[in-house]
Amino acid sequence: MENKVMKFYSKAGSNIILRAIPGHFATSHSHINYYVDMTGLKTRRSEAAAVGKAFVQRLPIETVVDTIVCLDGCEVIGAYMAEELEKGSFPSMNMHNTVYVVTPEFNVNNQMIFRDNLVGEIQGKNVLLLLATATTGMTMRRSLECIEYYGGQVQGICAVFSAIKSINGMRVESMFDTSDIPGYQAYEVHNCPYCKAKQKLDAMVNGYGYSKL
Repeated sequence: MENKVMKFYSKAGSNIILRAIPGHFATSHSHINYYVDMTGLKTRRSEAAAVGKAFVQRLPIETVVDTIVCLDGCEVIGAYMAEELEKGSFPSMNMHNTVYVVTPEFNVNNQMIFRDNLVGEIQGKNVLLLLATATTGMTMRRSLECIEYYGGQVQGICAVFSAIKSINGMRVESMFDTSDIPGYQAYEVHNCPYCKAKQKLDAMVNGYGYSKL
């Protein structure tokens, strides 16, 4: 599968490179014809720093950010975003004048939760949500509901790759979207043309990576 990797470059910088693999893949909510590989962007220091800086440059200067909630293993990008926010003139309500970077947990019922020791970094805070990928928007909606439940106020949403332009009236900032990957499609599971053509799945995928079948 790896020998099919295609590279796409972000308009935000030549060192922000999206790697995508064509095929037949299953997410938790849909089937897609490309696996979008975020490994380099999330784990290489220089790439993660470039993504973090580019996201912060897109935020209105009056945006208040106290906490960055990271999904899909985006903590390195989140840390660089926090650093850029602190270097700039972005306001924060935190008494230590620093930005929290946190990750929710999923319990046995696959519900998104924050443990008691992290609630103080969400409750009453201005939150920026950061994801690797957004295909159908369902994970985003769950995240927004979770943050709201714990008393946070979402001030912005960033996804490295997003097929969603906005959700709940809020714009989704992305480094890449479907226009960057020729022919990218997401299908409802019961309406997938690959399944109808009896084409087997190549892998199960999510924001963390893939598992071949």
